[in-house]
Amino acid sequence: MNIKQDIIWRVWLTFGLLSLFALAIMFYAFKIQVIEGSKWKSMADSLVSYKNIEATRGNILDCNGNLLATSIPIYDIRLDLKADGISDAIFNDSISILSSKISNLFKDKSAEEYKNILVNARKHGERYFLFKNKIDYNFVKQLKTFPIFNLGRFKGGFMVEQESMRMMPFKHLAMRTIGYKNEDNTRVGLEGAFDKELSGINGQRLMRKISGGMWMPLNDENEIEPANGKDIVTTLDVNLQDVSEHALMMALEENLADHGCAILMEVSTGEIKAIANLRRKLDGTITEDFNYAIGDNTEPGSTFKLISVMCLLEDGLAKITDSTGTEGGEKKYGEKATMRDSEPGGYGTITLQRAFEKSSNVAISNFVTKAYGKNPKQFTDHIIKLGLNKKLGLQINGEATPLVKTPDDKKIWSGTSLPWLSIGYEVNLSPMQMITIYNAIANKGKMVKPLLVKEIKSFGSESESLKPIVLDEKICSDATLRSLTTLLSGVVEHGTAKILKNPNYTVAGKTGTAQVADKNKGYTDKIYQASFVGFFPAENPKYTCMVVINNPKRTDKNGMLVYYGASVAGPVFKEIADKVYSTNIDMQKKTLDSTFSKAKIPIIKTGSIHDFKTICSSLGFNYVYADADEESDYVNAGINDSSYHLEEVRIHENRVPNVIGMGTKDAVYILENIGIIVRLKGYGKVTQQSLSAGTPFDKSTIVELTLE
Repeated sequence: MNIKQDIIWRVWLTFGLLSLFALAIMFYAFKIQVIEGSKWKSMADSLVSYKNIEATRGNILDCNGNLLATSIPIYDIRLDLKADGISDAIFNDSISILSSKISNLFKDKSAEEYKNILVNARKHGERYFLFKNKIDYNFVKQLKTFPIFNLGRFKGGFMVEQESMRMMPFKHLAMRTIGYKNEDNTRVGLEGAFDKELSGINGQRLMRKISGGMWMPLNDENEIEPANGKDIVTTLDVNLQDVSEHALMMALEENLADHGCAILMEVSTGEIKAIANLRRKLDGTITEDFNYAIGDNTEPGSTFKLISVMCLLEDGLAKITDSTGTEGGEKKYGEKATMRDSEPGGYGTITLQRAFEKSSNVAISNFVTKAYGKNPKQFTDHIIKLGLNKKLGLQINGEATPLVKTPDDKKIWSGTSLPWLSIGYEVNLSPMQMITIYNAIANKGKMVKPLLVKEIKSFGSESESLKPIVLDEKICSDATLRSLTTLLSGVVEHGTAKILKNPNYTVAGKTGTAQVADKNKGYTDKIYQASFVGFFPAENPKYTCMVVINNPKRTDKNGMLVYYGASVAGPVFKEIADKVYSTNIDMQKKTLDSTFSKAKIPIIKTGSIHDFKTICSSLGFNYVYADADEESDYVNAGINDSSYHLEEVRIHENRVPNVIGMGTKDAVYILENIGIIVRLKGYGKVTQQSLSAGTPFDKSTIVELTLE
């Protein structure tokens, strides 16, 4: 009995202890789940969480499909040096050869240094060690073949994380308009204005927090895949943009100017084909960090006289044949305000047409004050009707707010406001607003809003076209338009812009020279702004162009400051217009001789088949595919039986291609694109290459091209 009771006692004691233990478990489970549930849940959330995977940002393209901004993939390499497959034996046997291969690949550290890095990381138990960051895929592909790394993620601890980096293939070309991310992570330009379309939708991946505060993916797959951003197609033409920026840069350097801008607009659509904005820094270098074309509000000066004359003609208060005196080139308005002409002694008695051509301040102000002196609001109402008192509402951020004084503004309107307003002072407008007005004259009175983006494209779905927006169907009558075109043509034919007259195409436009007020000193310092705005060809306008250059400091041989619009801004306009004319066959007056013999077809350099077909289509040359087809990228065009016979230029991986006969641009592009370093000697087309076609090469290979 004693043994039986002892057993029973032990059983009940065990049962009691187990019951207490079970109750304790239930209590703590209740405590953890209910009483302290929020605490532990937040802690768990802090250790395992969904993290955003950034979507690939969309591309920005020019009107011909050239990439202006794109996102390229870059990769971070992380290592789990305690992965299951990395035993001590495997690690010790492979570390030396692994370190040697890594050193040979990156050539930035010795094999011994890499070995020490990996040994120390394993010693410290690194599970998510950042080994390399921001490398391209070629490096990743080679790393995957190295010892240990070739075991994969779970056995070899080799983890690859993809990110994207924004790149502008044409570097600084139109940089401020295309846009970028500022230091405060805000985006400017088109990157900012179309951020929603370009950004796409981020995906998600489940991540676990490990020691050191690092986040490590729990698996290889994303829980939610990112949706890539849309592409936007701009109206910019990269070739015209290049010419515009180069011409503007040369003008800034030659005239020692502070900053400037150049805009090229297509007349009928308002499409901006080029928009250059450059500034001289204190160290003398030139950069593009502000969009002066849309964000710089200044007094336009004489280019505003077009609007003054438009008002006079529309109201029937003057004809271009009417005359007025220029009062010796000076006229006082009040006791302190004196208006002067650039011509000493003035122009005598002069017609409105001649006053416009010679840009006489006194004459234009005489016409306007005589017509509107008793009712200046009638004059300013015309300006308001043109919409110059408000923003254009462009597709890009940063547009400055214009200022147009009116008689209703008692605090800022004075007795001298009307005459000074008539010649482009006491009004603040951006270059984009001015070119929009001139473009309307070229467009038979129809004012269209400047267009920078014309299409939004999404892979696998229909693209969205952004059509031109008409701001005003008719800004003035046809009779006024004819008179204004006559005046603008006269400025170039025998006025202040005679240097722009050329035998190839006609130009109609207006020079502008304004003294710019300093924010602190007013007009005490002689700071000038030179400008020219016009359209071409004058009889059938296709393009409007405006150039503004601020604070030129060059002096002539007599020590006189050169600051007039024709001599400072005019050459930039001419270079841009010449480029447009020379590359636009439809604009050229001279046609090909209809008797041109097909036997005399010219030799064409080896190059892009796209460029070749464009030339042949435009000039009517025949061609046949001999050893090439429509899928070829580059061709050599031999001549046979009065037509071109196309032979494909073959490009093989790791073999030097044949670039003899190509132009410099095509040859350099092909060679550098496959990883060959190019050195040039001479100029023209390629006549010799230092390594013959078919020679194997590596990343350090240099090929010298002889050009003639």
